[in-house]
Amino acid sequence: MSMLERAEHDTVKQYVDPDYPITPVPTNARRSLFSLSVVLLGFTFFTPTMLAGAQIGAAFDVTSLIWVLLLGSAVLGLYVGVIGGIGARTGLTTVMMSRYALGTGGSKLASLLLGGTQVGWYGVTVATLAGLTASALGWQGDGVLTALMVAGGLVMGVTAYFGYRGMYALSLVSVPLLLVLAAWVTVRSLEEIGGWAGLQDVVPTDTMSVAVAVTVVVGTFASGGTQAPNWTRFARTPSAGFWACLIAFMVGELLMLGFGAVGAISFGEGDFVLVLYQLGLVGWGLVFLVANLWTTNDNTAYNVGVAGAEIANSPTKKPFVVGGVVLGTLLAVTGIYDNLIDYLVWLGILIPPLGGVVIGDYWARWRGGMTVASEELPAVEWRNVAAYVVAALAAWASSEGGWFIPPVVGILVAVVAVLALQRGRHPVTGRDEAPVGTR
Repeated sequence: MSMLERAEHDTVKQYVDPDYPITPVPTNARRSLFSLSVVLLGFTFFTPTMLAGAQIGAAFDVTSLIWVLLLGSAVLGLYVGVIGGIGARTGLTTVMMSRYALGTGGSKLASLLLGGTQVGWYGVTVATLAGLTASALGWQGDGVLTALMVAGGLVMGVTAYFGYRGMYALSLVSVPLLLVLAAWVTVRSLEEIGGWAGLQDVVPTDTMSVAVAVTVVVGTFASGGTQAPNWTRFARTPSAGFWACLIAFMVGELLMLGFGAVGAISFGEGDFVLVLYQLGLVGWGLVFLVANLWTTNDNTAYNVGVAGAEIANSPTKKPFVVGGVVLGTLLAVTGIYDNLIDYLVWLGILIPPLGGVVIGDYWARWRGGMTVASEELPAVEWRNVAAYVVAALAAWASSEGGWFIPPVVGILVAVVAVLALQRGRHPVTGRDEAPVGTR
């Protein structure tokens, strides 16, 4: 090998993606609680979450609505906080932790499921942005919507391509803007209906069980929340990872749902985008919401990128970010936006059990650290795969039968099943690496 070839070889060998898609985040790359909270709030401050809140709000009186939204947000926040803390402890993404829980081959199921659902969410957001822009500018026609979807889909993938730093910079701007917008909408909505007293007098116009409502709340970020370790692995301590998730997925989620519900109750309109236009928020509303949707969708594309990197065992996420952006934009063009509630219900059934398996397996086998080289793991950890299937079926049965809350059922059954099946078993033995997260 010539000197030039050796230099080129060494350059390739030494290249490290600053987002560490398939390796633990080193200590010198860890971030503050403030930084993590800003990025995660940018993720959860999401206009379709307001739409979900609007549709739930049409089915409950205001007192019941508050309790339903509190319950759903608490379930989501605590679940995401736990798995986020584990991500901070291990320094690994969710799909990489799934290698330890499901095996090197079984983890492909997690990557396809999580990455695939994030592609779907990317499409929902692209469609939302296109519809909002067309309405604001008075543009009509399927061709116009398609062009806006393609343009928006490509632009929103840019910051994800540059990773954590790009998402943090964008969130610093968009999070305060959306808070201002949402608070203003809420004040105007209350004025429209006669204040708190008027809000209490509104009669529900739709029906929805508490179980379905909570499932919808959890479903809004069942997939994204399960992938919270993709960001909390940058936390300096597990507690910082936990609190960043609780701030974003409980408080942030509750605010978005509440803002959307109040707007819908006050104006009798289930689509939050149309509520904005009734309030006259066309210009500034467009600016604020574009920033809001962008911060969520770059996180979504980032999730697709790290899932793709795990499947291909690639040291860089960038080609998979690009692929996810293209697929998500194509889904937007096909009309995924029209099936939002059904989509959320299925996410609430299928995704939380996967997070439950990761949590249960961590408690059962990996609390001392995921120290085994990933290539020495089994191809499939059948016990945990079986636990996932049982938990997903239990969540589905809960949804079909209308008993309890499907996401909670899925998480609890998964955790209990893994603890039972892995009882007395120890982590795979082999050549140990340095403890994850301490390098």
